[in-house]
Amino acid sequence: MPGAQCVLTLSCVNRRGIVSGVSTYLYEHDCNILDAQQFDDTEAGRFFMRVCFDGIALEAVAALRAGFEEIANRFGMDWALRPVAQKKRVMILVSRFDHCLADLMYRWRIDELRMEMVGIVSNHPRESYEHLDLDGVPFHHMPVTRLTKLEQETQLWQVIREAHADVVVLARYMQILSDGLTAKLTGRCINIHHSFLPGFKGARAYHQAHERGVKLIGATAHYVTSDLDEGPIIEQDVERISHRDTPEDLVRKGRDIERRVLARALRHHLEDRVLLHGRKTVIFTE
Repeated sequence: MPGAQCVLTLSCVNRRGIVSGVSTYLYEHDCNILDAQQFDDTEAGRFFMRVCFDGIALEAVAALRAGFEEIANRFGMDWALRPVAQKKRVMILVSRFDHCLADLMYRWRIDELRMEMVGIVSNHPRESYEHLDLDGVPFHHMPVTRLTKLEQETQLWQVIREAHADVVVLARYMQILSDGLTAKLTGRCINIHHSFLPGFKGARAYHQAHERGVKLIGATAHYVTSDLDEGPIIEQDVERISHRDTPEDLVRKGRDIERRVLARALRHHLEDRVLLHGRKTVIFTE
């Protein structure tokens, strides 16, 4: 029997013997490597790897993980090992614009995005989304003003913790998270920005682009950091426009780009295809 399928990801200072150590360990524990990808950043001297394998019983994964500690310590690895069947728990934050929320919910319901939906948080009431199928997903209305931001974020963090959310997605959530909250969510909070970053930051990116007469518009999915719209980029896409397009046309076309960019970025994260590399990312695509 093939057993449980697992994914091992790692990064460390590059040196001889890493691939041999990993593959030998998996071989000695009767694991069968299905896919292996690696990247050596010769400028930074850092090595990255993603290995998908099977051949081990699900109940034996914890022991396999514990045994790998020796190799990880030997090479100074940042690493993770997860059974594919163990879906990541996702919480979505959204404001007035709900196109990304609607798209993610659809992809989740048809099992294109393999995840557990543990909650939706919005600063708008549930009635604002009555046209969407939110059945079975806890909804939290958390209004916020400049004066209540601290209290609202305290409540938000409590909900995230109680739901044991692995990933927080800002699906056009039009509130800036505090430095304290972004620090707690390092590497697991994904934002969609309606611009091809690093250009046109802020809330009215499409109007800025229109004023500059750009010929391409885009969207960027990135991890949230304390530096606004400066986090490591996961996914981007663009679409050509012309002088005939109004700001409203750019917004309409931009919604389509935002949906597909955010969905791809989240899928990469759910499948452990994204490895952080300072201000950048290494993406092991299919």
